[in-house]
Amino acid sequence: MKILASDLQFPEGPVELPDGSIAVVELKTGTIRQVFRDGRNSVYATPGGGPNGMAPGPGGKLYLCNAGGVRFKPGALASSGPSDDYTGGSIQTIDMLTREVRTLYSACNGQRLSAPNDMVFDRHGGFYFTDIGKKFARYREYGGIYYAKSDGSMITELAYMVQTPNGIGLSPDQKTLYFAETEGGRLWAYDIEAPGVLRKLPFPSPNGARLVCAPDGIHRFDSLAVEDNGNVCVASLNAGCICVISPGGQLVRKVAMPDVYPTNLCFGGPTGTTAFITLSGKGQLLEMEWTGPGLKLNW
Repeated sequence: MKILASDLQFPEGPVELPDGSIAVVELKTGTIRQVFRDGRNSVYATPGGGPNGMAPGPGGKLYLCNAGGVRFKPGALASSGPSDDYTGGSIQTIDMLTREVRTLYSACNGQRLSAPNDMVFDRHGGFYFTDIGKKFARYREYGGIYYAKSDGSMITELAYMVQTPNGIGLSPDQKTLYFAETEGGRLWAYDIEAPGVLRKLPFPSPNGARLVCAPDGIHRFDSLAVEDNGNVCVASLNAGCICVISPGGQLVRKVAMPDVYPTNLCFGGPTGTTAFITLSGKGQLLEMEWTGPGLKLNW
């Protein structure tokens, strides 16, 4: 393990850029930092609000889930609610050449987005994303799962009243959509019938998805990444580990982290076997060699 950067303000959403550096968001400051492999880092863009999951997409752009402004109490790991200037969440784009930030979506069917959290692109140029729902001091809004086109022409709600959907990813054959549930510590999956069309299960499924895995003990699942072999790697808050789960639902292994709050990971490097993991409790970006390659992302 190697620490590439420290003193980050709640890092999330790592993405390997074309030059091999890593872009990470800083949720507390509303900025995105570029971390180089030699440890240097600088501000890459300033989207404001509460930036979270990112993904490279069509047109040489980064696509960003922005949860809107958040508030953290001194010394607290979890946010305590929205900031005073919170007006809703959004999907934004960042031009990798000019660093210009634009808002692509802020609502769906007339309903404002609450707190977009994480996203994954399919081969068709569309993307699935989770909206975890905004947490307030005494209540929380429901979350949802959405599909949208990268050119801003279409956004549709696929599931709503979903409990704290967080990380999201696609299987290697692009036929399964996974999402992680934070507060229940469960990994769920939908079968994909067509781009933006999910096969829903009836009751008793609470969200139309099939349960893949619910590890014993206290887990609060955050974001995820998929290995080339199809295993799903989920960052687990409080448990302080990465849970590696097979498509069949077996907990293959737990990879211990030097922080109780690992939040997100991506794969990169020349062979795809390097994992970059955000440790949000300590404000660090970790680099480590993985047991195999990660799944190469679309776009």
